Amino acid sequence: MTDATAPVAATKRRSLPKVNSRAVVMTVYLVFLMLPIYWLINMSLKTNAEILGSFSLWPRDLTFANYITILTDEAWYMGYINSMIYVVMNTAISLAVALPAAYAFSRYNFLGDKHLFFWLLTNRMAPPAVFALPFFQLYSSIGLFDTHIAVALAHCLFNVPLAVWILEGFMRGVPKEIDETAYIDGYSFGRFFVKIFMPLIASGIGVAAFFCFMFSWVELLLSRTLTSVDAKPIAATMTRTVGAAGVDWGVLAAAGVLTIVPGALVIWFVRNYIAKGFALGRV
Repeated sequence: MTDATAPVAATKRRSLPKVNSRAVVMTVYLVFLMLPIYWLINMSLKTNAEILGSFSLWPRDLTFANYITILTDEAWYMGYINSMIYVVMNTAISLAVALPAAYAFSRYNFLGDKHLFFWLLTNRMAPPAVFALPFFQLYSSIGLFDTHIAVALAHCLFNVPLAVWILEGFMRGVPKEIDETAYIDGYSFGRFFVKIFMPLIASGIGVAAFFCFMFSWVELLLSRTLTSVDAKPIAATMTRTVGAAGVDWGVLAAAGVLTIVPGALVIWFVRNYIAKGFALGRV
């Protein structure tokens, strides 16, 4: 190579685009993450014969019959209604119990407070299968079996400790001088807690509500064990789709897509709170 051509070659080498390894890894990760969701949507828009007959990346005979079945068949859409009822009930009960409990842990020191806090977290660590049989026998004996409140209360065993742990971290970040100043100004505890303290920890409440909602929405074992007909959730309905003709894969895929929607909406509305929770290191 002559001296005249050397600068040209060096310029060509410098002009080659650099590959951003982080962007490549992120793209591969997103494709891997979204592939099951895409395939679920793809199946929901196909007939059962097409799903079982041939492999295709998109529906050859587009149909919305599977979604129509979900939205018109009482056995299906009542599953979504039942799930939403006990999930909302559980989230409200968990937050109502966790807020004063977390305030007590964050503001006061009392005998056995650390042991009690650890005991709450151990309940969250236990698998739901441990409590399925005791809850079933208890609710059957007192007439709460196959009711929405039965599942909501059962899920509180796991959601209340989680909510207390999250909220206690946010409350510790609020200076105690705010409490003292409010009492000096004549605020009662209830008025101070609702009007002053809760707005200061709105991010923590949003994060706790999100995790309570998601656990209760996706939990299957307790919700299936404690319900039969009247309060059967969509997760239990989806596991009982085998009939004489086999599994209706199209309807099952459509039910799966509709099951993802509430969780996605909740994530969208509380995304800023979740980000603050991660930033504060409590999530």
